[in-house]
Amino acid sequence: MSSRRPGLILSLCAWLMNPLPGTTADTAIFRDASAETGLDFVHFNGMSGQFYFPEMTGAGGALFDFDNDGDLDVYLVQGSMLGEDRSLEDALFQPRSTPVNDRLLRNDLIRSGKSTGELSFQDITKQSGLTMAGYGMGVISGDYNNDGWVDLYVTQYGSNHLLKNNGDGTFSDVTQEAHTTDNQWGTSAAFFDYDRDGWLDLYVANYVAFSIGENKTCYAKSSRQDYCGPSAFNGLHDRLFHNLGNGRFEEVSDQLMVGYEPRAGLGVITADFNQDGWIDIYVANDGQANQMWINQQGQKFSDNALFAGTAVNIQGRAEASMGVDAGDFDRDGDPDLFMTHLMGETNTLYSNLGRGLFEDRTLFYGLGVNSFPFTAFGTAWLDYDTDGWLDLFVLNGAVTELDPLVRKRTLYPLNQPNQMFHNKSGKGFSEIVYSPDSPIRDSYVSRGAAFGDVDNDGDLDVLVFNNNGPARLLLNVAPKSRTWVGLRLTGKDSGRDMLGAEIYLDRAGKKQQWYRSGTDGSYCSANDPRVLFAYPDEPQEYSLQISWPDGSQEKRPLPPAAQYTEIRQADDSH
Repeated sequence: MSSRRPGLILSLCAWLMNPLPGTTADTAIFRDASAETGLDFVHFNGMSGQFYFPEMTGAGGALFDFDNDGDLDVYLVQGSMLGEDRSLEDALFQPRSTPVNDRLLRNDLIRSGKSTGELSFQDITKQSGLTMAGYGMGVISGDYNNDGWVDLYVTQYGSNHLLKNNGDGTFSDVTQEAHTTDNQWGTSAAFFDYDRDGWLDLYVANYVAFSIGENKTCYAKSSRQDYCGPSAFNGLHDRLFHNLGNGRFEEVSDQLMVGYEPRAGLGVITADFNQDGWIDIYVANDGQANQMWINQQGQKFSDNALFAGTAVNIQGRAEASMGVDAGDFDRDGDPDLFMTHLMGETNTLYSNLGRGLFEDRTLFYGLGVNSFPFTAFGTAWLDYDTDGWLDLFVLNGAVTELDPLVRKRTLYPLNQPNQMFHNKSGKGFSEIVYSPDSPIRDSYVSRGAAFGDVDNDGDLDVLVFNNNGPARLLLNVAPKSRTWVGLRLTGKDSGRDMLGAEIYLDRAGKKQQWYRSGTDGSYCSANDPRVLFAYPDEPQEYSLQISWPDGSQEKRPLPPAAQYTEIRQADDSH
């Protein structure tokens, strides 16, 4: 702790000098395109007045290209009634002819290999053979069987499901035969290749041991009944499934995760945090110390979070970690971490000092006080204005009832506005202030969020999943500071997205910026695996340094600007 006192003093000084950073946006950044594109979905959390804990946690969804046509389709995770009485569920949904199950929407921006020029979504849930019901939580995407078609793993309060993409527009539930069954309370998950054998393995975070039959009663400070917190329950055991390459997995959690202790897992991100060439796992635990599982060359994992400085905040306190993302916000060539937390805490920025050592620089960079009044879940680093510096999107929604909304008799009194923070060239962040009618400031109970280029125009859009509310597609319409380049990194044999591949912008042999291909991160959601970044002002001085998941390295020239380029791993990469 003594070694962190100088950082704390600097952070407090920075906060006192600039306690309420803010900048007014002169132009719009996002617009809500949900209605015009046919994205019509309302999440149902089964709220029954019993204050069942899962009602509050909310769900996520996926942006993924299920039909390989070059645009991002949508998977929406749905809830249900909890307990045996389904009468309320029927009363709410039957009159609206809305199915109480997950939904798959096809993006028709590209059809038959050609751009239609019109972004629109078609509900093809029935045609796809997907009949997923139950109490959904999250989803992760990845081609687990290397057949070139993206598959899904769906987590639930109950039984999780591995959905195999058949390549003909349909999916099959292969959970039992793949040996990926987990009947706990799954939240976020990640597909990644931890042992470099060319097959995607699977990590599943589990939350707490809540039981409908033994529902606990908790109270707010006002003495009215309210939702319990995670401390009222025991944490559950996460799962690490090793892909055997024959369509089956083997659980290896106890064998590989040294000294594992069950905790209340909500967020997961995988990346090579210590830059040794092996992909690691970071788990955001609610109200308990976070875990940073450092990969020991595919043989085992060791929790290095306390030594690395990512287990607790700068004050030595565990926080109510929900969402997480990794990105190189300061452009020094390594992954930094951003975490979302509970109202009354602050969100947390862990700056990577190199070789997997981090420091909590939240207050120093101006990200502390503005997050204090909110409870945040989904999040992502994204360069919304293509100036070459990663900004932050944060989705908010309370977990206990808010007194002002209770007094207004709001049906679900947890809604809070979302936030965006502008990166000031790596020197700090300022919250972007919008008019009340901005789609970013719209007040819902936001939980998951998936990030990807839905309209293929070279910037990240956001699909917001609101708990007991409508899903909303926010298209990025911000003016671009510079042109862009998009990359899809694929394997030399399978052609699948090489999740875990890392890209550096190399200038005269110096790695200046770090990016990765991955679908994990945020909260309970799956993201676009393609990599987007601003094109350098002097492109002739730059090249791409690619670190593939199998540990090989490859150098490539900078591809053309203002388009997506597929880079397939070379046979002779080394």
